[in-house]
Amino acid sequence: MEDRVCRLRQDRKLGPARIGPILGLPVSTVHRVLARHGLNRLAFLDRPTGQVIRRYERNRPGELVHVDVKKLGRIPDGGGWRVHGRAACPDRRRTTGFDYIHSAVDDHSRLAYSEVHSDEKATTCAAFLQRAAAFFATYGILRIERVLTDNAWPYRKSLAWRQALADLGAAGKLTRIYRPQTNGKVERFNRTLLDEWAYLRPYTSNDERTAALTDFLHNYNHHRCHTALGGHPPINRVNNASGQYN
Repeated sequence: MEDRVCRLRQDRKLGPARIGPILGLPVSTVHRVLARHGLNRLAFLDRPTGQVIRRYERNRPGELVHVDVKKLGRIPDGGGWRVHGRAACPDRRRTTGFDYIHSAVDDHSRLAYSEVHSDEKATTCAAFLQRAAAFFATYGILRIERVLTDNAWPYRKSLAWRQALADLGAAGKLTRIYRPQTNGKVERFNRTLLDEWAYLRPYTSNDERTAALTDFLHNYNHHRCHTALGGHPPINRVNNASGQYN
């Protein structure tokens, strides 16, 4: 019976309220079965295959760094519809261009570094990686062993990216195609970035939002509690928490 509950969850993505009547089980019983098998949240499953996503964590800072780019619409001077309301901005779907938020997250500590750029070209990605490595070094992460990215062209084909990896003595690694969960730590960071920085409050200009990124990163790294770290901020897991030496 438990196997049948699990198959319905994995194959058809049904919840307890629908599985229960199919199998003649109380909803509460179905929920307990799903929780026992780690299937109680759809976020735990790889959507195409229904397989449980394997959670992992590297043993030391610098062993693996996740890198990704998030695209955001730029804010017009004076603010957009979040400031003036939807009725006052009938053309709100039009944009003044895009910002590209480049982010790097250390797998073990979750220490994060981000920059706002106007593109995601190979040279921009490579230069960002160099500065991210310098940032991590100030906190005692002196060597980056691997860098995990998606399959975007700058990470797969560009000589600039390969040279940046070589300069750091790091190996490049790509996620499985159509499996963003492989790079889940930086994907989850991107969600936090949107909720607690980009959409935290109505900004009256793009420059105002960009300037607020520094405070967000400091709070995220030094003060924000992280459930995966036992309620501690990322700074507690790096070699040089005070940032006083290189």
